Amino acid sequence: MTDYKFLKVESHDDGRIVRILLDRPSARNAQNRGLLVELDEAFLAAEADDNVRVVILGGTGPLFSSGHDMGSKEAVAERTKGGPGEHPTYKVNGGTRVGAENRMLQEWHYFFQNTLRWRNLRKITIAQMNGTVFAAGLMLMWACDLIVASEDTKFADVVGTRLGMCGIEYFAHPWEFGPRKTKELMLTGDSLSVEEAHSLGMVSKVFPTDELGDRTLEFARRIADLPTVTSLLIKESVNQTVDNMGFYNGLQACFTLHQLNHSHWAEIHENKYAVGLPEDGITNWKDAEPVVPALKDRPRA
Repeated sequence: MTDYKFLKVESHDDGRIVRILLDRPSARNAQNRGLLVELDEAFLAAEADDNVRVVILGGTGPLFSSGHDMGSKEAVAERTKGGPGEHPTYKVNGGTRVGAENRMLQEWHYFFQNTLRWRNLRKITIAQMNGTVFAAGLMLMWACDLIVASEDTKFADVVGTRLGMCGIEYFAHPWEFGPRKTKELMLTGDSLSVEEAHSLGMVSKVFPTDELGDRTLEFARRIADLPTVTSLLIKESVNQTVDNMGFYNGLQACFTLHQLNHSHWAEIHENKYAVGLPEDGITNWKDAEPVVPALKDRPRA
């Protein structure tokens, strides 16, 4: 199997099940460009292998993913033009363009289209969630067909309250949370408990934290026993149905709004920083307090 820098890939049951684990625990599995490119390679390798029936996506360490990597040394080096650590993807797919065109094309390729491609992978995928799943971590999770989680898992998108953004690039929130719950969670930055996520139908199974890996594998084995053509056509029937209900068009429209939001901040900031800053009334993401649960009987926890 390929030796990845930012992932661990496990093969189970003679290759019928592959588990891909984000492996940057010291960075809370934040998604730098190298990780996203490797994740695409790992997903496509599993898709190409006819022996693989189910792909599990999880993470090492205390949480699945804290979202996009906003500022680790590794991520800064990846996007420093001409630097020794510049990632080659910053030189293609709009990387050499300037202004909003650069940002739009780069995010279209590496945040939006890759997530959509994984959502349409020709294998059944299971998201194995733990800890707090933040922002772009939701994108990876929602690209999967099924979601299981440990009993301590929480879900939060804080880009509205900490970055002044209207959402993330793959804006599946209204389909996963429902319209009004989406507005509440985005406007407050509060978190959704795993039990409420299960009641919404977003999460299929809730497992004890110390048994998450084994229970997820057991669940995957049950799915892997189904004929592959049946599994694929069930997946495609559901995906085509929600696409005909407007899911794909909604994603496209909201990606455009996301770019408008970036362009607004870049235009009003002297340094062209493309997200909200403290002087705009936004809490600095580095200084923000931990997320708190959204409680039905209180305005705040």
